[in-house]
Amino acid sequence: MEEKNSKQVRKTGRKPKIDPAVHRYSINLNAEDNAKFLALFDQSGISVKAHFITACIFQKTVKTVKIDMNGVEYHERLTRLFSQFRGIGTNYNQIVKLLYRNFSEKKASAYLHKLEKQTLELVIISQKIIQLTEEFEAKYLKKE
Repeated sequence: MEEKNSKQVRKTGRKPKIDPAVHRYSINLNAEDNAKFLALFDQSGISVKAHFITACIFQKTVKTVKIDMNGVEYHERLTRLFSQFRGIGTNYNQIVKLLYRNFSEKKASAYLHKLEKQTLELVIISQKIIQLTEEFEAKYLKKE
């Protein structure tokens, strides 16, 4: 019988890399240089510092992504406002149906006249919102 203690090739575990990175280098930075390094690292959007350092050393292009949080917040609030406008439109249709169903035509038209005045105010406000949005986009969201 053959001895079972002989080395057997097991097929479990991680596959070995073809060209493993085994050469390591160490650098020391003072507080000022470290702050600059971390700022550049944060701007790059790369999640691993080693990848960022190798990209800088070998002069690979490092893309920096700047997210304007004011623009994101403005967009979120504008989206919420838009959904409220849709809700107002739905409610407007339901109110008109209820007015004609539950009131006389004279009384319903009087209420509709008041509703029409409020709608005109809403139109003026929406025009101001559109104007402010265009100004915001022109100033802060310059597309390059």
